[in-house]
Amino acid sequence: MSGDVLPVQRFRVTRADLVRYAGASGDFNPIHWSDRVATGVGLPGVIAHGMFTMALTGRAVTAWAGAPDAVVEFSVRFARPVPVPDTDEGTEVEVSAVVKEVTDDGLTRLDLTATCQGEKVLSLARATIRKR
Repeated sequence: MSGDVLPVQRFRVTRADLVRYAGASGDFNPIHWSDRVATGVGLPGVIAHGMFTMALTGRAVTAWAGAPDAVVEFSVRFARPVPVPDTDEGTEVEVSAVVKEVTDDGLTRLDLTATCQGEKVLSLARATIRKR
């Protein structure tokens, strides 16, 4: 129903995750693994790949939808980076959603929010799912 809030999903992100993602994606930009390079270009330190952050949000949408093929549409804009400290704990990305609309043809439109350390990291994040 419109206005319903879906259960928050939390994802731990560590430097090891960034290394695995770099290998899978081929994106070995040093801002994702070198504090020296990241701070040298004005970042707070090593940051997560934007597409990795988007993928975590997509994982939450898939869980809410019940199956990957139930996701009809998914889009985000990147608002700020996700800093990942060099600790065993790393950081956490929290994804929440509010039902924006439920259509007569069985589609549910979601407004998504992804935050890290209390800061919104994605903007204009939206998804449309088909509930099974």
